[in-house]
Amino acid sequence: MFSSPMTVGDVMTRTVVAVGRDASFKEIVRTMKHWKVSALPVLEGEGRVVGVVSEADLLPKEEFRAVPPNRYDREERRPGLDKAEAVTADRLMTAPAVCVHAGSTLAQAARIMAVRGVKRLPVIDASGRLSGIVSRADLLKAFLRTDEELAGEVRRQVVEVLFPGEPDVRVTVHEGRVALRGDVLEPGLIGLAARLARAVEGVVDVTSELRPSPSGTAVT
Repeated sequence: MFSSPMTVGDVMTRTVVAVGRDASFKEIVRTMKHWKVSALPVLEGEGRVVGVVSEADLLPKEEFRAVPPNRYDREERRPGLDKAEAVTADRLMTAPAVCVHAGSTLAQAARIMAVRGVKRLPVIDASGRLSGIVSRADLLKAFLRTDEELAGEVRRQVVEVLFPGEPDVRVTVHEGRVALRGDVLEPGLIGLAARLARAVEGVVDVTSELRPSPSGTAVT
């Protein structure tokens, strides 16, 4: 059987720093500096995520400090001006928060980040309560798997499933790049083998040199 893809729950950070709606501007800045983070989930009630406040939400305070926009630019720049005048998280935050569930795949989380232009996502449970946070760096953890791990999984999940009993099929991995070599009895499975190997979490690239067995039987 093929293994399930890695999920957000496999790589997320479970200890998360957050603030409440009434957190002050300076409290937010101090918290970001202390914990070395650039964004904080904003919570209410029993830990339900209602927004995210990031460095980008705080910068208008400095941007508009010396030179406020003229009256012709005010409407166009109204969102930034509102944040420049805000002093608590409930007015500074971006809401609703863009979140993800622990069961989402890494590919789904990466797609959300790309489409919404964010660097991290609060991870919530079915009730909307915060259970972790996942960053771009977390999504790259799959690529820290060793070549030996990747080779073993490709053999188990691809070669042994598609080409059982064909000892000529070989798998080598170098720096995450998988190479499939050998003669096979079922040439129609060659393309599928490469696609499945590429789908293994942590694989960087796949080269297939699999060929139909010239004699119609696997070479031993």
